[in-house]
Amino acid sequence: MYSAEEIKDILDIRLSKKRYQHSLNVAAEAKKLAEHYNYKFPEKAYITGLLHDICKEIPKDEQLAMVKNSDRNVTQVEIATPPLHHAIAGARYAEQALNVYDEDMLNAIRYHTVGRAGMSRLEEIIYLADLISADRNYKDVSKMRKNAYQSIEKAMLEALRFSVTDVVNKGSMLPIHTIEAYNYYISIKKKEKDKERTGVK
Repeated sequence: MYSAEEIKDILDIRLSKKRYQHSLNVAAEAKKLAEHYNYKFPEKAYITGLLHDICKEIPKDEQLAMVKNSDRNVTQVEIATPPLHHAIAGARYAEQALNVYDEDMLNAIRYHTVGRAGMSRLEEIIYLADLISADRNYKDVSKMRKNAYQSIEKAMLEALRFSVTDVVNKGSMLPIHTIEAYNYYISIKKKEKDKERTGVK
């Protein structure tokens, strides 16, 4: 696998200045979140953050071809939704061109836009880092940043609620993985409330 500095050189060629800076910001945020939640491999989180958008700006037809050739549980909704292609393509490119064979890293790249049920800690970190990176300026981003450092499960639920609402408001199709992710984190919240109500520790 390439080093962080080598990956930065590759990104500098493949991405616009704005997208390159976003990738640096996500990497920095991912490392910060990793350290906050005592994730054992903060450097892995950093490199994954660098890689998450590596195929964001390649031609759309190339992205689609990579999506169709992916073996990472791609759904018909994802195939039909071009904004989702870069994540799936990115995982394929990282594995085939950059010799990234760490399944956790590849899944974190692949699912950083849609999420999924049962996400690993690294997947959660990259999903949230992308949403709260320093360049983000959407409404309520400050609240999202605060949530991300209070409880990663609660932050994921809020992030997915935000994502689902955004997709619905745009009149777009909801990816199955996103629905399953939302239900997964809702179930975690429900279990926590049940424990509090019954006094079970």
